[in-house]
Amino acid sequence: MHKKTALWAALAAVLMGAQGAHAAVSAEEAAALKGNLTPLGGEKAANKDGSIPAWTGAQGVATSGAKVGDIPVQPFPGEKRVVQITAQNMAQYADKLSEGTQALLKKYPDSFRVDVYPTHRTAVAPQYVYDNTAKNATQCQTKDDGKSLQGCYGGIPFPIPKAGIEVVWNHLLRVENEATDVTNFKNIVLTADGSRTLATQNDQSNQYPYYYKDGSADKWSGEYFLMRFATTAPPFKAGESLVFRDSIDVAQSRQAWQYLVGQRRVRRAPTVAYDTPDFVASGANYFDEVMGLMGHIDRFDWKLVGKKEMYVPYNANEVVTAKLDEAYGQHHLNPDKVRWELHRVWEVEATVAGGKRHAVAKRKFYFDEDSWMVLLMDGYDSEGKLWRTTQITPFVLPSTPMLALKPAHIFNLQANTMSTAQSLNDGVFQDSCRVDRVFRPPVSAVVLPAPARG
Repeated sequence: MHKKTALWAALAAVLMGAQGAHAAVSAEEAAALKGNLTPLGGEKAANKDGSIPAWTGAQGVATSGAKVGDIPVQPFPGEKRVVQITAQNMAQYADKLSEGTQALLKKYPDSFRVDVYPTHRTAVAPQYVYDNTAKNATQCQTKDDGKSLQGCYGGIPFPIPKAGIEVVWNHLLRVENEATDVTNFKNIVLTADGSRTLATQNDQSNQYPYYYKDGSADKWSGEYFLMRFATTAPPFKAGESLVFRDSIDVAQSRQAWQYLVGQRRVRRAPTVAYDTPDFVASGANYFDEVMGLMGHIDRFDWKLVGKKEMYVPYNANEVVTAKLDEAYGQHHLNPDKVRWELHRVWEVEATVAGGKRHAVAKRKFYFDEDSWMVLLMDGYDSEGKLWRTTQITPFVLPSTPMLALKPAHIFNLQANTMSTAQSLNDGVFQDSCRVDRVFRPPVSAVVLPAPARG
């Protein structure tokens, strides 16, 4: 009898492994979220020399003073930089710089630099997110070889990750408001000759059903990101619109619909994903490079390399809220406005999976230990040469409270271009409570009235 039980247990383990399921951590491991780990899973303690302080849960952010929407312009007024890294002294700090950051220092030695300021661990969240994260630690699981999830809701799914794909899911399900509205966000392209071009200007509404306060894992549909935007400029693109819905189920993946002004029709848009050139940014980046990494993750194998200390953009409120002319230089952001800090990050390496294809053969992602969002990404071509690098400039949003991810700045090092996806400069960002309206997928090929052109 015992032999049969053991045999069935072994068979169940084999089947579980074949399906790629990852078990949640034990209650004993999860207890660390109330001990030496932050409620979202970061190390609570400071680093050895104190240059990364202990996480206390108190943001210490200045909430008075100038704001753009709900974003304070100067969260830490009066602070001075502690390190300035240039092409001339970068070798001294190479162990804390990504390969992409080093490439930019070499490529633009007269203009690009890294100004490092005191570290502030501002990644906090409402209490209900902490509570849900603790539940997720023992209940949330991956399935379909890690490409789908089950048992998760309302918090970081894997605060104590055991695999690279779990860290990636943490980014995709990072802390968000229930809903956000952005008026006049822009996609900006810096061309090889140093000029700045407006690819599109858009109004956007997002909903994050995964973070609805009144929801639960049992009631949730599995759709975690609902997005709708309408293009308002330039005139020849005004009136275009895109709706998509992202799910945790690999079988459902992304559902997308596009309204084309010339056709006056809504069409299904299955290619609005992965390495399709992003038409919202005039094709200067890929769709899955928006927000550092966006959309489904089934085309890659994900390797958890480990944790390290790195200089990363952080608490970058000043560059996010600056006027366009102040935020941008010729080939990159204005370094006078970009705040870098020393933080611990998880390094995850992505390589194209067998039987799959992607234009970027290999990627290295660096995820913030406190917020789990991507901060830096380096992309390599099929010959292993560095081709692309992305910088996220996250900003602190005390009203939620949270560290928010929006602008991603994607460099094509071979074409000498930079694309900013979803710039907030000269725009308006507001967080909001969940509205009663939900996004309904439009019917394919429904004829709509022609919109007014801007």
